[in-house]
Amino acid sequence: MFVVTVLFEPRPEHATAFRGAMIENARASREREPGCRRFDVCADPASGAIFLYELYADRAAFDAHLATPHFRAFDAATRDWVARKDVRTYERVDP
Repeated sequence: MFVVTVLFEPRPEHATAFRGAMIENARASREREPGCRRFDVCADPASGAIFLYELYADRAAFDAHLATPHFRAFDAATRDWVARKDVRTYERVDP
């Protein structure tokens, strides 16, 4: 399995809109992408940071996710709403 974590720090004036857009993107990924096994959206209530935990069948499934219309629309719409973004990838080794 291919694991992706992302930590977003949305700009305060866009925090609510960003959170809503992220939830919609995650739902579309879970519902429309056969290679997407998990897509959790977590929020830090104190800072407004958004943390993602995504699990894909393999790297190819993640690459397919990046090419989907819903991801591309989300990325274009929210790009300027984010002050900082940290993406990390992993290979799941257990279970």
